[in-house]
Amino acid sequence: MSAPVNPHDVPSAAQLVEAVREWLERDVAAATDGRLRFHTRVAVNMLAMVERELELGPSQAVAHGDRLAVLEMADDAALATAIRAGDLDDRLDEVRALLRAAVEDKLRVANPKYLDAI
Repeated sequence: MSAPVNPHDVPSAAQLVEAVREWLERDVAAATDGRLRFHTRVAVNMLAMVERELELGPSQAVAHGDRLAVLEMADDAALATAIRAGDLDDRLDEVRALLRAAVEDKLRVANPKYLDAI
């Protein structure tokens, strides 16, 4: 099986997002104040999250699927159902490890600085 080939030309989605984020940071934020500056910072943070998800998301999805497979779960809904039913009470260490890894992956995308607190 060959590696996937990107059918799109440059710039990539990641490059476009990065360009807009950098423009907002460099030009728009410096030229605004008050509420507009705040909303610009929010937009910059959101675009940074999108960049991180584009970069990390595919490998995180594979890792999460592998962790679910260890517990013989098809997806998060099946895991939640099994937890509620008590089906995994004898494997709580494994469940905790999976959930911790999932939260850490989410923080790597949402705001990696939060990982310093755990």
